[in-house]
Amino acid sequence: MKKISFVYLLCCSFFIANGQHSNDIVIGKIDSIHSKILNEERKVLIHIPEDDSEGLHENRKYPVVYLLDGDIHFYSVVGMLKEMSSFGICPKMIVVGVPNIDNISRIRDLTPTIGKPDAWRNSDMIANSGGGENFMSFIQKELIPYIDSNFPTQSYKMLIGHSFGGLTVMNTLMHRPNLFDSYVAIDPSMWWNDKKLLNDIQQHKFEKRHAKKKLYIGIANMIPEGMDISNVQKDTTIQTRHTRAILELNTLLKESVQKEIIYKGKYYEDYDHGGVPLITEYDAFRFIFDFYELKVEAEDFSDPESDFLNKIIKHHVVLSEEFKTEMKPKEETINGLGRHFMNIKQLKKAEDFLKLNVANYPNSHSTFDSLGDFYAVNGEKEKAIENYKKSISLNKSSILITKIKELENNDSISIERLTELENE
Repeated sequence: MKKISFVYLLCCSFFIANGQHSNDIVIGKIDSIHSKILNEERKVLIHIPEDDSEGLHENRKYPVVYLLDGDIHFYSVVGMLKEMSSFGICPKMIVVGVPNIDNISRIRDLTPTIGKPDAWRNSDMIANSGGGENFMSFIQKELIPYIDSNFPTQSYKMLIGHSFGGLTVMNTLMHRPNLFDSYVAIDPSMWWNDKKLLNDIQQHKFEKRHAKKKLYIGIANMIPEGMDISNVQKDTTIQTRHTRAILELNTLLKESVQKEIIYKGKYYEDYDHGGVPLITEYDAFRFIFDFYELKVEAEDFSDPESDFLNKIIKHHVVLSEEFKTEMKPKEETINGLGRHFMNIKQLKKAEDFLKLNVANYPNSHSTFDSLGDFYAVNGEKEKAIENYKKSISLNKSSILITKIKELENNDSISIERLTELENE
C-alpha cells in the first residue's frame, strides 16, 4: 500500500491556520547569562516554537538543541527545524545558540586540552587553549538549568558543533555522555593536540553509560587534488591531518561494533569544511529522529474499518520511550481527525477519536464541545447535552447555550447547522 506523510495527508484533508498577530517575522530572542564559572557575561540566542509564542499551549514542552558557534548556525538550524517539523519529520524544538565572544575565546572554549604550537596556529591562541572542560561546566551547571527554569523544555537535549565545536561534541559524548541524548559532530577537529581525544576514544572506547546515545558525524571533503578518500590515509602531511583524523574516528566507530552508541557517519564529497554544516544538520535530524514521522496509508482515511487510532496511539508510545516523557497525540490533531471522520460519515472512528481526546484532555472545553457535536449530529440528544454542559462548566459559551436550546426542541442538529452556529 502506498505510504504517505501523515502531516501531508492532514494538510490535504483539512487545514486550520492560526495566523500571526504581528507583521514582524521573529525567530528568536537574544538573552544573556552571567557565568560565575567563566567569570564573564555570555550571550545566548533562543528560539521557541511559534505555537507557544502567544501562550496557546501552556503545558506543551519541547526538546532542546544546544548549538555551538550559535552566532553562525542559529538562523539556518531554526529555519530547517521549522520546515522539517511542519511536515512531521522531526519534533518542534527549542534552539539555544551559544555564540563566541571572539576568536581567542572560541579556541579557549572549544578545545578540551592545551594544544601544541604548529605553523598553522597563532601562538596567542595556543596559549589560551584548553578551556573546554570549564566551558562545558558552564553549559551543564549554569546554562542548561537557566534554560530549563525559564522555558518550556523537555528533558531531551541535543548538542551540535562544527570544527572545534565538533571536537567539543565528541569530548562531551566521551566524558559527559548523560548531559545530552544525541550528538552531532560536523567535521570535528579530531587532529587537535596530536589526536589526544581520538587516542582516548581508541583506548577507552564507549561504555555502558553511553548506551542508546545517538551520534552523527559529517565529514567534509578537505582532500587535496590528486588524492581521494581511499588513499588519503597514507599521506602524512599537515594538509590532510584534519580529514585523516576524522576518517580514523569513523573507521573506529564502524569497525569496533560500538553496541553502546547508535552511530552514523557520512563523507560529503561535494562539500568543503565551510559548506558541510547545513547538509550534515539536515541528515543528522533525519537519522536521529528516524522514529518520529508517522507513516500512514491512504486507506487509514478512506477505509472505515482501518485501525487508524490504534496506529497513532502505538506511535506515541514509541515517542514517549524515545523522549523519556509521556507524549500524547496533540489535542487539535485528534479533534480535527474526529471532526473529519464525522463529516465523511465514518461515525465509529469519529467517536473513538473524540472520546480519546476527552480522556487525554479532560480540562479542555473544546474536547467536550466536539464530542457533544458528534452526539448531536448522531441523534444522541442526552449525551450531546451532557457534553455541552461539561464544556460550559470549563468555559462559558453562548454558542453552546444555543446548541442546547436547539436540542431541547429537536432530536439532533445537522452538520450544516453546527457550521452556521460556529460562523455566527
